[in-house]
Amino acid sequence: MAATFHWQASSTSGTKKPENDDAWVVFSAGMKGSENLPPEGSYTNEEKDIIFAVSDGMGGGNAGYLASSLILEYISSIIPKTFKAAAQGFHPDYLEQLEIAIEKIHVAINQAGEEDLAHKGMGATLTLAWFTPENLYLAHIGDSRLYLHRDGKTIQLSEDHSFAWKKLQREEISEYQYRSHPRKSVLNQAVGAGHRNVKPQIAAVPYHSGDQFMLCSDGIIDGVWEKHIHSAFTKQGTDIGEIHQTILERALENDGSDDTTMITFSVS
Repeated sequence: MAATFHWQASSTSGTKKPENDDAWVVFSAGMKGSENLPPEGSYTNEEKDIIFAVSDGMGGGNAGYLASSLILEYISSIIPKTFKAAAQGFHPDYLEQLEIAIEKIHVAINQAGEEDLAHKGMGATLTLAWFTPENLYLAHIGDSRLYLHRDGKTIQLSEDHSFAWKKLQREEISEYQYRSHPRKSVLNQAVGAGHRNVKPQIAAVPYHSGDQFMLCSDGIIDGVWEKHIHSAFTKQGTDIGEIHQTILERALENDGSDDTTMITFSVS
């Protein structure tokens, strides 16, 4: 069944560099075409699906900014082609289509980096939430994150692609030790970055009315702890704007050195 989504998105440059290497996009896609949506709004996915995505760029000069913006530009053009295939009588599998799309983008980013020495090795994370009337389809590479708050619990749906995060999940280190770990930001998966292959986390996740989500770059996580994210969802109730502002303000007050990008959204 179709659902209504309410969201708020923002991106703030970090204090340690002038260029914002993060990017975000919210867009709809379906048989009747696609459309980019504003930073704040409501949308019912009855006729078109809705997609939320965040990308955090890496690389010297303006390469990080270029990588993240290109990735979201590519994803915004590739996903609508799924519906063109469906219109022609094919029945594309969403999970397979996401894997194919990410592989194409990975190759394109690496090629763009090879064509210009100033952009050599550029890459970015990508965390994407694609909502059809039936399921949430997650595609994720890197350490941007997608959280779900449901029935009083807050869980991270995405997996950080880093050695340190795996140690945290195995409970070999605490959250405090993880945050100060020297290899916390060393990613073993990224889109582009000169990596030969990319192995994204791809999953189908059922969603329900009342679910709330946060999609963010690691700049947000640098300034908030898991307990702060949970507390914001719990204390602010259904007001997605208040949840957004509460988490963002705490992240900027506590750190703010890196670019901070987030999209908070709810389902009704």
